Amino acid sequence: MQRLERDVGLTAETLALFIRFWLTITPPLPNDAQAAAQMKGRERFEGFVEALGRRLQKGQSFLREVPEDIHRQKPGGET
Repeated sequence: MQRLERDVGLTAETLALFIRFWLTITPPLPNDAQAAAQMKGRERFEGFVEALGRRLQKGQSFLREVPEDIHRQKPGGET
């Protein structure tokens, strides 16, 4: 149960941080560029879903990679 709680918390924090970053740095598009951007967004989303599907089929998990990344870091944030 503790592992599930940790994973859900990590997922929520990751998503919140990404959304804050994305909203902070993404400038609004002019009206004449929105249709092309939407089409490119759909294309990228399809690629994301395909990559996610491949990872899940292989049994790969971002949440399992996080402790490995933290373990590799030296004290003081050095890698």
